[in-house]
Amino acid sequence: MRPRVGLFRGLAAFLALAALAACAPEDNSTSDAGGPSKEASGSASPSASTAAACAKESLRTRTPGKLTIATDQPAYEPWFVDDDPTNGKGFESAVAYAVAEELGFARSDVTWARVRFNAAIQPGPKDFDFDVNEFTITEQRKKAVDFSTPYYDATQAVIALKSSKIAKAGSVAALKNARLGAQVNTTSYNVITDVVKPTVEPRVYPNNDNAKQSLQNGAIDGLVVDLPTAFYMTSAEIENSVIVGQIEQQAGTPEQFGLVLDKGSPLTTCVSAAVDALREDGTLKQLADQWLADVAGAPVLR
Repeated sequence: MRPRVGLFRGLAAFLALAALAACAPEDNSTSDAGGPSKEASGSASPSASTAAACAKESLRTRTPGKLTIATDQPAYEPWFVDDDPTNGKGFESAVAYAVAEELGFARSDVTWARVRFNAAIQPGPKDFDFDVNEFTITEQRKKAVDFSTPYYDATQAVIALKSSKIAKAGSVAALKNARLGAQVNTTSYNVITDVVKPTVEPRVYPNNDNAKQSLQNGAIDGLVVDLPTAFYMTSAEIENSVIVGQIEQQAGTPEQFGLVLDKGSPLTTCVSAAVDALREDGTLKQLADQWLADVAGAPVLR
């Protein structure tokens, strides 16, 4: 198992910022992220108490000594391989196990659950400790669930059959009269309605399998998915298909994926510290290079 130095380094940085904030007068705020609360007084140092709170034996997981991680079914490549999150193959499976390791859990301590994308981001108690499923962090979703700090910066892309009227579209404006589709309640669908704003009513699907079939049958002109998924679909799943282009981010903040936790989860701070440690020590980049190496070079639609 990789040494957990990274997690405690991430916690140290987190606590350093907290200590600076504590110097301000009348700072009586409490964290709403669901992590360990900051002690107002006591002999133990904040770093010692927080490190102890994030030790495996102190984590309040659904099953003591075990970590329950969820994802959708089916789980698509390149995020998972062979629809089997337990094999550690694919970017998100590998990230999930790396986070588990940072938290002190061996692979044998990890249990996987299958939860539909839409169900995972709805309000209410969860049947998992965290869920990994290309969840874009948004302010609206934060009202219902907690997010970890981001583990991947994403972009959306349009794919089409080579015979489609939009196959050679060079701009967002060229998509205005196209019938586009995307999975329900995803950033992909929001890109259609909020950025492209087509004149034709877009179609929504319960999952990408249904959406792919619709594209292949000619029911839609183009399908919007995240860029790594677009590369995989066009190279391995949908014959005679192409990436039309990426959709530029409209705001200054990039679209980012985060792990989903129950609202107010006591694990949020520790899971975020683990993600931060994996970013700082280069693990996230290494895993992205390994599993998402081909996601470059797609034209940008402006």
